[in-house]
Amino acid sequence: MQAIVQKLAQELGQKEIYVENVIRLLDEGNTVPFIARYRKEMHGTMDDQTIRLLSERLTYLRNLQTRRDEVKAAIAAQEKLTEPLAQSIDSAQTLAEIEDLYRPYRPKRRTRASIAREKGLEPLAQQLREQKGNVIPILQQAAAFINEEKGVCTAQEALDGAQDILAEQLSDDAEVRSKLRALLFRTGILTTIGDDADDRTYEMYHTFSEPVHRIQSHRILAINRGEKEGKLKVSIQGDENQAQVILRRALIHPKSAHQEVLRAVCMDSYNRLIFPSLEREIRNELTDRANEQAIHTFALNLRPLLMQPPVKGKVVLGFDPAYRTGCKLAVVDEIGKVLKTAVIYPTPPHKKIEESKKILQQLCQTYGVQCIAIGNGTASKESEIFVADCIRTLGGKIQYMVVSEAGASVYSASKLGAEEFPEYDVSLRSAVSIARRLQDPLAELVKIDPKAIGVGQYQHDMPQIRLGEALDGVVEDCVSSVGVDLNTASAALLARVAGVSKAASKNIITYREQNGRFQQRKELLKVKGLGPKAYEQCAGFLRVLDGKELLDRTAVHPESYQAARTALLLCGYTEDDAANGNVSELSKRFESLNAQDVVQRCGVGVPTLHDIITELQKPGRDPREELPPPMLRTDVLELSDLKTGMELTGTVRNVTDFGAFVDIGVHQDGLVHISELSNRFIKHPSEAVQVGDIVQVRVLSVDEKTKRIALSMKQVSK
Repeated sequence: MQAIVQKLAQELGQKEIYVENVIRLLDEGNTVPFIARYRKEMHGTMDDQTIRLLSERLTYLRNLQTRRDEVKAAIAAQEKLTEPLAQSIDSAQTLAEIEDLYRPYRPKRRTRASIAREKGLEPLAQQLREQKGNVIPILQQAAAFINEEKGVCTAQEALDGAQDILAEQLSDDAEVRSKLRALLFRTGILTTIGDDADDRTYEMYHTFSEPVHRIQSHRILAINRGEKEGKLKVSIQGDENQAQVILRRALIHPKSAHQEVLRAVCMDSYNRLIFPSLEREIRNELTDRANEQAIHTFALNLRPLLMQPPVKGKVVLGFDPAYRTGCKLAVVDEIGKVLKTAVIYPTPPHKKIEESKKILQQLCQTYGVQCIAIGNGTASKESEIFVADCIRTLGGKIQYMVVSEAGASVYSASKLGAEEFPEYDVSLRSAVSIARRLQDPLAELVKIDPKAIGVGQYQHDMPQIRLGEALDGVVEDCVSSVGVDLNTASAALLARVAGVSKAASKNIITYREQNGRFQQRKELLKVKGLGPKAYEQCAGFLRVLDGKELLDRTAVHPESYQAARTALLLCGYTEDDAANGNVSELSKRFESLNAQDVVQRCGVGVPTLHDIITELQKPGRDPREELPPPMLRTDVLELSDLKTGMELTGTVRNVTDFGAFVDIGVHQDGLVHISELSNRFIKHPSEAVQVGDIVQVRVLSVDEKTKRIALSMKQVSK
């Protein structure tokens, strides 16, 4: 275990004691958000992402150790485990190294080599490998192994069998495989061929080649998909000459008596056994790396999407565009309660524009609509033009925003959607979801499987369990960062709070319905299925914004309430002062105190005290409100309006490995290639932008036929 601690500390650049503490906390069943927020003194203020990475690597290293033990036990059962072999297995750093060492001892199906052994040809193979100098010709030696009863009818058959044995031994040599794997990674060329000349999707891969060590992750995923769809043929070409040098050095002694025969063994071993196996391994490793990169990019995108500032205190009309079935409308009040729904037909084939305009304007005037949220799916462009025209008629006081409707249909047709809105059909639920996404993105998007939110690349091709775990962690961290109103949160939102299970979230709702609003956090202990451990994990992330206890509005954990009161007192303030916002000099007074004395009197560490002071200055604060607000529009542009050199303001909708897609108000997002994101060199687009950013862009080119817009963020005027 200590070796794992040391390795993790080295990888993460953390002290061993902090790593050891985090491992212990995880093993005790504590959640990552709880550890990150409320055990800072134990881990040196690591953030939640670092702790999640530590947790993932811990699982990998423990699984690696388990596999080490399994392999050693399997070899020992064959009575072939030597001390040097055991040391090699113990020092192996990757699963591939362990499997290479185990390969000669792994039970195999019948092979050409095993059949040759059954025929008694292993001694001939040994002679072939070890004989030096002048000896009798190998075929004469092989004649001694002719045994028709065992199926060896000629000397050549005996020699072929001996060569098969040596070829397999060579392919099972861990050191040889390691060297050849490294060679193939260093010099290999991945090539693709596409047969369908009319296929535009994989056009760039019809005749494509790139060094294995340089190929980018998104290309690997695209190539894999093309191969799976039968559109591409994929292969890796290696440097066979260098490979043969490695194999001959491993097998052939300089004074060998049978060099030509052994060279043939090397060639056969490489072409028949080693290369096909290594090609599969490298393709799998490239895919694993690409998957991890894509999952990382997805997580990077999801976090800012969930943390987009809410549009609070506004009546919003959700507009779910469609053609034949009509556009669905839903008006929701300031807290998301549905006031009215309707269906209009302003788009083809109906084009009932005047009738639709009358209904939309009536809804806006009757319910005081201040914002319109338009889904970005089918018929979005026509709907946006229609809405912009209606806004002009109404005097231009209403604003609109095109929001991603990814996953809205999934939510609408889900059991959760049916439970929340049993009185509405599936399409109207989508309109409600679109409206609420503008009001509070986090509260609405947590109802949807993160994989369906649509801010990644090739998410359906990735390992779904691994992707789900990574994205669920991001959602949990975001929810914990913002905090959840215990008296208004849905069961779906409550279930995303660290320490709250799906069953417990439903029980919280049931308790609320039966007993009325929560007055204090500690009432959670009365909820069925939510015991002391779960309460410890979740309490700090749940808020009672209008209850009896001031500290229940904050992220201060109940275990630190006394410390918070003492800190206020030492700074010369009361809880009433904090509740009324009369603590403007709290930080200044706190910093003027003797830190050691404050720590001793409050009973908590300095990092926790700093968090307490921050919370007391703004009880009930929402960290999202400190971010720039989302960009609302009142008018619409056409693709034909765009001209090269035009400068526009846009919103980043997605970030991929090769660039960022920006909404500039023409329905079709423009691409800012990674080379156009910054005047400085960046390795990944996430270094320059994130989802939700409001950015200034310049139009580089517009292709109306393919609807492709190339943008740049370089040297754009402010």
